[in-house]
Amino acid sequence: MSSTTLDKPALEDVPSAKSPSNRRYGKAFIGIGAWIIGLIFIVPILYMILTSLHRAPDAQKYPPAWGAPLTGQNYSDLFSATNSIRPALLNSLQASVISTVLVLVLAIPAAYALAIKPVRKWTDVMFFFLSTKMLPPVAGILPIYLFVNKIIHLPDNILVLIILYTSMNLPIAVWMMRSFLAEVPPAIIEAASMDGASTTMILRKIVAPIAAPGIAATSLICFIFSWNEQLFAKVLTSVNAQTAPVYVSTLIQTEHSYLAQLSAGAVMISIPVLVAGFAAQDKLVQGLSLGAVK
Repeated sequence: MSSTTLDKPALEDVPSAKSPSNRRYGKAFIGIGAWIIGLIFIVPILYMILTSLHRAPDAQKYPPAWGAPLTGQNYSDLFSATNSIRPALLNSLQASVISTVLVLVLAIPAAYALAIKPVRKWTDVMFFFLSTKMLPPVAGILPIYLFVNKIIHLPDNILVLIILYTSMNLPIAVWMMRSFLAEVPPAIIEAASMDGASTTMILRKIVAPIAAPGIAATSLICFIFSWNEQLFAKVLTSVNAQTAPVYVSTLIQTEHSYLAQLSAGAVMISIPVLVAGFAAQDKLVQGLSLGAVK
């Protein structure tokens, strides 16, 4: 009695899910998707830059006049006008840089105490820091305005913005730095303590170099938040302490063509953040990835 045997396909004939060709197609698909997402984000920025280089009548046309002649007159007007953007840029730079430095000076020791030498119920302390960010800024604008103008009598003063930006960014900085400093090996700190190093020396010569990527990421985020803040700057300043975002908002008019000059102002206030981001991009990537993988 003869039996019929069915030929089964050999395993080597079945394409593997992880074959080189499939991996190649997968990488190509991911690459194309990344380029599409990148273009979605970059096209509005390119449109803003192109609009800033057009004359006011050409910038107001709809659909946009892509082939209109280019000019740098809008940027020249920003710096040569009676109400120049230069003081506003200097005010923003002063408030952002000083507040960021103050935040780091206060946040690093606090995060060190919570990460390296944790206190009792340190989670409650962290929640308290986080709870200060739960109140919408607009809810506190009236009492802050009355306090600044009626009690301490410091209207239109850059010092007020520095103090506000420091207090606003400090909770975020403590949370970030705590996660970064938790990655510092305790054995190194214990060895330095046994050698007689003080807490200040440990922070300055051991903790700071190890946590440098985290410090860079925290400082950049605090700088961006301070640079872009507009609500408090618009309410608490007028002329002397006017910041760049407030200045750009004054370019919006109701009767004249303002889109070209508004785009030029937006480009100008974006440059410092881009420069800071490119300067710290290596440290930023390392800092944001700290603590992600155990």
